[in-house]
Amino acid sequence: MRTTAIALSLLLACGGAAAADVQVDCDIDSDYDFHLSEKSVILLDRGASPHTVLVRKGRLFIDDRWVQVSAADARRLVEYEREARAAMPLAASVARQAAGIAFEVLGEVAAGFGSDPDAARRKFAGVRKELDAALAASVTPSRFNREQLNDAIGTAVAQAVPTLVGDIVGGALRAAFSGDASRLQRLESLDADIEALVEPRARALEADAQALCKRMEALDALDDALEYRLPDGRALDLHRVDTGSRAAGG
Repeated sequence: MRTTAIALSLLLACGGAAAADVQVDCDIDSDYDFHLSEKSVILLDRGASPHTVLVRKGRLFIDDRWVQVSAADARRLVEYEREARAAMPLAASVARQAAGIAFEVLGEVAAGFGSDPDAARRKFAGVRKELDAALAASVTPSRFNREQLNDAIGTAVAQAVPTLVGDIVGGALRAAFSGDASRLQRLESLDADIEALVEPRARALEADAQALCKRMEALDALDDALEYRLPDGRALDLHRVDTGSRAAGG
């Protein structure tokens, strides 16, 4: 089964949530790409069954025809469309902000330990620019393409991580051989430095992440509540949202 999971907790756990009383996890899993048109919410996956689901003003289209739904389901579908239209711009914003935070912090870490800080910053700025362009194509206020999103993040990580690891390892070796105590001390305080960089940015994003999580919970609840069943008796199961709250450090 092809799925994509967006773990909002990954960002929050990197500093913003570390200083908060409660950490909230929100994993969103779906087999479908989401699209919004002026008239409909459209969910597509050629490898799934059904492969086309369309929601429009309380009506439901499955693959090649409009299907009959109950009055209660019609109301749920109206609400589903409203929630989806509210969630998509928020999802696009959170994805772009989170990526920006991650690569800004990685760039600063690499710059702090490399022999050429300016070159490290240029390298990460270039990767971030490419990622921003890929995100702009895969996650928009009217479109969410999971495969393009996964590919964009995977490519960016593949480009950035070797540089980051190389700079940190190289910096550590140079410090060890040269007796550079200040560089060794910076290595020892790396976790604290990353948290200090991430925390204010994560706090600024936390409200949007929480709002997106609540929107997706509402969509999942509406999806789960649908009385409609496919010809083989299965529920639609358009997406799955796993959330949990726990005390920090728990």
